[in-house]
Amino acid sequence: MGGRVMENLIRAMMDLIASEVCGMTIDRSQYELTDEDLAKLYKLSKSHDLAHLVGDALIINNLIGEGEIKAKFQNQMMLAVYRYEKINYELGRLREAMNEEKIPFIPLKGSVIRQYYPKPWMRTSCDIDILVHESDLERAVALLVDKLAYKRESKGSHDISLFSDYGVHLELHYSLIEENRVGNIESVLQDVWKKATPIAETFEYLLRDEMFYYYHIAHMAKHFVYGGCGIRPFLDLWVLNHRAPFDHENRSAILAEGRLLTFAAEAQALSEVWFGNTEHTDITRQMQDYLLKGGVYGTTKNRVSVQQVKHGGKFRYAISRIWLPYDTLKFHYPSLVGKRALLPFYEVRRWFKLLFCGGVKRSVNELRLNSSATNEEQTETKEMLSKLEIDY
Repeated sequence: MGGRVMENLIRAMMDLIASEVCGMTIDRSQYELTDEDLAKLYKLSKSHDLAHLVGDALIINNLIGEGEIKAKFQNQMMLAVYRYEKINYELGRLREAMNEEKIPFIPLKGSVIRQYYPKPWMRTSCDIDILVHESDLERAVALLVDKLAYKRESKGSHDISLFSDYGVHLELHYSLIEENRVGNIESVLQDVWKKATPIAETFEYLLRDEMFYYYHIAHMAKHFVYGGCGIRPFLDLWVLNHRAPFDHENRSAILAEGRLLTFAAEAQALSEVWFGNTEHTDITRQMQDYLLKGGVYGTTKNRVSVQQVKHGGKFRYAISRIWLPYDTLKFHYPSLVGKRALLPFYEVRRWFKLLFCGGVKRSVNELRLNSSATNEEQTETKEMLSKLEIDY
């Protein structure tokens, strides 16, 4: 797809999303979308889990005729509504059960952000995220498994993954400090419960605005440097900046403490380019080019490019993938914490897991991309990350 054609397609997609969510008025005379354009628009928007918004805007503004592509967009719209209803139902069950058992909890991410969208189904999500005290973790898991029939899948460095009978994925967090974190997240999020407000007569808490905003930015930045985060978090950012009540000084102070003030400013600038009326700068253009290479979860190529910069070249990055450092491996295996002498045994354990659980193909692909990356790509990535001042 040619550069100008792609640019026009991106602009059309952002305008349609802005008309749906941000109140922008569409001038139909500016858009002459052929069936081929609409097919490309469907593919691009679906890769970012935004086809339901684009489709609804196309139909409302009479920019799409009857046919196969319209049917595909309508299917995504119905699927978005179904996903919302299913997740909202499960969230209601979780709230009721947690309150009955007197387990304090904090809803995170999409469960909170969607209240600021014109209609809650517009903000899709693949799972439910809630935070509990680590001391309440096993009690919460027992409640979910025994009373709500959830199935426990796996435990990670900061959460436990469970699934309901309806196929809803629940990430039960016991910490907001994740592997591959960025900035000074430990300092900001270690006392997160002290920065949450209880809801009267319940055991539910809500993160204060500045804390919720920081967590959103930190999560964006983490995914940004490890492959890309897609378009949706930038739409969330526009919504939070325009619809949620906030104190600018409080937000700025916590972003500065977390060393993410510059990234937050440039991310906000890109959200205004996409969904507002501002023009690109050099850095927002670089960010757009980087982000649109992938979909919702970015690309392995982007992640490899960032890691080459971080480790100082292809060779050092390759070594880091073969032998993970202690600080990384302990997040995969919490039992390693405080036992550095056992590091070689856990490295072997990791390789056995890769060999027998399907991870070899992914690792080989990363090493292949590492080998084929150009010096120009490394330079561009390094320049962008330097401008964003991300500590990763």
